[in-house]
Amino acid sequence: MACKSVLFVTLGFLLSFCSTAKVNKHFFPQNFKIGVANAAAQIEGAWNEDGKGETIWDRFAMSRPERIFDHSSPQVAADSYHKWREDVEMVKEMGVDHYRLSIAWARIYPDGYKTEEPNAKGVAYYKNLLRSLRALGIEPMVTLYHWDLPQKLQDDFGGWLSPKIVDIFADYARTCFELFGDEVKWWITINEPKQICEAGYGTGVFAPGIVSPGVGNYKCAKNVLLAHAKAYHIYDKEFRKKNQGKVAIVIDSNWSEPASAKPEDQEASERALQFTYGLYGNPVFNGDWPAVVKERVAQRSKQAGLKESRLPALTKEEIKLIKGTHDFLCINHYTSHMVSAWYEAPVTDTSLTADIGVNDWMPKEWPRGGEGWFSVWAPGMRKLLNWLKNTYNNPEIVITENGLSDNTGTLEDDHRINYYRDYLSNCLDAIYIDNVNLTGYTAWSILDDWEWSTGYHSLIGMYKVDFNDLTGLGFLGSLLHTSPKSPRTAAWQKILENVYIKQK
Repeated sequence: MACKSVLFVTLGFLLSFCSTAKVNKHFFPQNFKIGVANAAAQIEGAWNEDGKGETIWDRFAMSRPERIFDHSSPQVAADSYHKWREDVEMVKEMGVDHYRLSIAWARIYPDGYKTEEPNAKGVAYYKNLLRSLRALGIEPMVTLYHWDLPQKLQDDFGGWLSPKIVDIFADYARTCFELFGDEVKWWITINEPKQICEAGYGTGVFAPGIVSPGVGNYKCAKNVLLAHAKAYHIYDKEFRKKNQGKVAIVIDSNWSEPASAKPEDQEASERALQFTYGLYGNPVFNGDWPAVVKERVAQRSKQAGLKESRLPALTKEEIKLIKGTHDFLCINHYTSHMVSAWYEAPVTDTSLTADIGVNDWMPKEWPRGGEGWFSVWAPGMRKLLNWLKNTYNNPEIVITENGLSDNTGTLEDDHRINYYRDYLSNCLDAIYIDNVNLTGYTAWSILDDWEWSTGYHSLIGMYKVDFNDLTGLGFLGSLLHTSPKSPRTAAWQKILENVYIKQK
């Protein structure tokens, strides 16, 4: 049997870190793709250089620093705009098949509008990056929108709350397909609409900080789906024949583990999944909002005395436009929660949580991620993959993000190695035991980055970044390495050398 090295250590090697770990001994199929990821706003920095416009996260972090854990901003981040060649070398060193990155909309069109020629320096930056990856045999997986909306679009008409955004995004997408289509075969239109809409326009904890629970988040959801669909059809009609690429939307979801075999707890689990992944996945794969989402929001709206549902209806034309706009299914998954049936919240509570109406918690016996926000329960990965298979008619599935953060800064992070070992083992079980059509896995992240509302406190990279060296900021404490970017742990270095075996 001939093998090749691609990413992560073999299961046998990983067992040396935890001799009691139960992992299967399958190999990933030869055509399985393994990669690493990050996003423009989190690593590029150069927030106002070479013609780049201001984004909602630039404004949010710099005007409201108290909303960021360490009062930091993405002004410099990992400085990848200037150090992109080092990033490419790191990706090369890992031996991966693909690198998922995003294009900063405001680096192409500073104000977001297609009113003039694209920003030449921004275009050159991405062309150089993409061509360098391809020259090394690394397939770029490119996301058009990873949360960094040009601020001008938010100021002018409310960003994702307005239907105006749909055609403006479509124009931007067409430009990217035209400029970079020869270098890109994997396109992601929009990353994690749940975070864009719920955190950005519902709870307001993310940029642009709009607090409109149960109203703004649902308006945003509709506009995001329509924008995705228009971009998909543009590629399908104008670029697919020439460039032979694939297009999808990335949706994130926890796994909701039912607390018991009782029907009411099983139903609570299904409802939670339909309000998280299904809210965005069902229109794309099956057409229209999930039935349980429509029914619950309409019922609670009526009980509150509203004349129509807080969830905006999709017309027959919109359903037709959105349905089928996928070439594969993408899932970002980090954590699982336990859920059970719960009492009905007052109808005056219009939050997404109240609309879902389940009891949701992290069991004490499940380990936690660095900040304690994510519970580690690897079987949730396999269960979620099976739910996606069964709910959406066995599509091709690509995991576009998975990983564990740490806030200690240690280079001896065996807990993260164990996380990857166990989650990848469950991926193999899903492939070989459950016949899930899983064809790719992407680890988040290639290097430490600016992690949105947690700033530089949440460290999740395969490579440690010395943000003191890059930015002059002192809040990360003393340095363990003199190099700005260093692989974590001796074990990680072996992972980079010996990586997960794939069978020919």
